[in-house]
Amino acid sequence: MSEAPYEHGFETVQENCDSRRDPLIGADELLPAFDCDLTSLVTQFVIEQPRGGQGYRFKRRQIAAEFIGKSQLCLLNGCLIATLRKREWPERAPALFTRLWAEHSDHLLNALDMRWKVSSITTFSNHGQTESQRRLGQSLSTLFGLMKLYEPERLFTGLPPSQPHRRGNRKDAPLPLEMETFSIRNGGLDVNLLGPIWEDAQRDTVAGPLATDLLQSLIDSGDTVFARMAAMRRRMKPKEKL
Repeated sequence: MSEAPYEHGFETVQENCDSRRDPLIGADELLPAFDCDLTSLVTQFVIEQPRGGQGYRFKRRQIAAEFIGKSQLCLLNGCLIATLRKREWPERAPALFTRLWAEHSDHLLNALDMRWKVSSITTFSNHGQTESQRRLGQSLSTLFGLMKLYEPERLFTGLPPSQPHRRGNRKDAPLPLEMETFSIRNGGLDVNLLGPIWEDAQRDTVAGPLATDLLQSLIDSGDTVFARMAAMRRRMKPKEKL
């Protein structure tokens, strides 16, 4: 029997989750008001921030270093994400975050990299203003979180992300938790996983554009498990089962 991944089970998991969630000091005073002029932030650009400060000021300077030359709106989005990850946050913060994406999703989607887009959809999972927004956030947060776990582990096989496994390398061993194996030729797990999320994204006008962008990037990439599975299907012999 293999060793348990966490020494004290979910007690360890919860302790690690909570260890970095102390509220940011000063966030309530320094975050802009809910009804602030967001449009003006689109044309104001981030410059290098002065050193010093603590709590929210320190975190804002850290995030600003990643957005030099980009809009203040991108910086505000990042600061709201950091603030909303804590145990407590200013009352207006969730609605202000949602307002950014309701009014300026086009700008944010063009300006943010993949890491910040994933962080944004993850924030919707806990702070979306509707069930639809929270469901989209939770679904994509879980999907990309699992990819961030298994894709680095896969590199230890010696294969790059773009290279599918070869048929002859398959290990004949039972899957964990008595799971049934996935049929690469005929299985529908991949489309049944992605399809409902895509449908939800088309119906939501706030988190939907972000979710659609992430899903489109996912299927356009040739370096994911979905692309590798598709490549393996294409090269299988007509009657071969896997």
